[in-house]
Amino acid sequence: MPQYKYEVINNMGEEVSGTIEADNEGAVIDRLQKRGLMVTGIKEVPSSPLMEMLKRRRKVKMGDLSLFTRQLAAMLDAGIPVTRALFTLSEQTDNPILQEALGQIASSVEGGSSLTDAISSYPDIFSDLFIGMIRAGEVGGTLEETLLRLSEQLQKDKNLQDNIKSATFYPTVVAVFAVLVLLGMMFFIVPIFMGFFPPDLELPFLTRLIIGMSESLRSYWYLWFLVMGGIIFGIRFYLNTTRGIRAWDRIRFRLPVFGTLIHRVVIARFARTLSTLLTGGISVVQALETAGPTSGSYLMEQAVSRANVRIQEGRSLVEPLRESGIFPPMVTHMIGVGEETGALPNLLTRIAEFYEDEVATMTKGLTSLIEPLMLIVVGILVGGMLIALYMPIFTVITQV
Repeated sequence: MPQYKYEVINNMGEEVSGTIEADNEGAVIDRLQKRGLMVTGIKEVPSSPLMEMLKRRRKVKMGDLSLFTRQLAAMLDAGIPVTRALFTLSEQTDNPILQEALGQIASSVEGGSSLTDAISSYPDIFSDLFIGMIRAGEVGGTLEETLLRLSEQLQKDKNLQDNIKSATFYPTVVAVFAVLVLLGMMFFIVPIFMGFFPPDLELPFLTRLIIGMSESLRSYWYLWFLVMGGIIFGIRFYLNTTRGIRAWDRIRFRLPVFGTLIHRVVIARFARTLSTLLTGGISVVQALETAGPTSGSYLMEQAVSRANVRIQEGRSLVEPLRESGIFPPMVTHMIGVGEETGALPNLLTRIAEFYEDEVATMTKGLTSLIEPLMLIVVGILVGGMLIALYMPIFTVITQV
């Protein structure tokens, strides 16, 4: 979508400029006029394909959003107007994407738009949860409290992400290192050993396999590159389909050790999000519509969607959640008690805290468990290859 730079005059008679994304100039004028702004100039900002690609890859980190939300709540609580607070935060934030977005949001609010409408123009930065909470805070007149709860939610999500990253970082690094070592041996070490083998020597099967792979990699590396690229592209394409998403969700929940960790992360995120939305005054139906997709699991999203339909039919929340088989008995029991006593947000918060602590504990245990296992796997791979290469040499020495 092209980007346009505009110059307008707001309701105070001040000249304001900024940038906005739209399909064409007519759409830009229409959006600005709806904000009560008088357009004085519009110019399309030229953009190269490289800049468009880089722009799509740029993201605003969860920590930046959490910090911005907490600072905005503090400034509003101190009596600073929303527009001034947004302009101030846009100047002091270190993230250039968030800085640009906040400047444009501040201009929109200054032109008469609500904060909800202004941030809704940036779905790549602000999630449905964020927009829904801001809308509830504006309607209920509790924007400061809503922002504080939202900041806590974002910080909890960041902690969960950090725990997952810490659990998977070491295995990823070791796996990449192992692949590089094996490729280095295939390209450089195996050809040296091949010079030591007599032409009439009958090689073991494992040695012949390694030599064949080495010759294939060195002679037809481009075919390997194309095949691997095709496989990766095919897997990514399949995982973007509904069937692939469902299949991957089932597979990752059944992974040894990591499946339990991922399952607990999903439950903690769902419970925390639903609790935050309900505490913010959002109805159960709307809260479930947001909490399901933000859980990070397609199976969870489908189960919550079915529960939402049952609720609209007049049934309770806990029954369809129990029937889905995704939620542990403890979770469904506590949700049922929360429905009966009217303390559902509090019990959801307790569920989220329990599973967040479980994730943190499992992460620490996984790190200490995976380190020796990965070293053993790398040792077996490298040692097995060296043994396969040395076996023919030992055979020749024995014959001599």
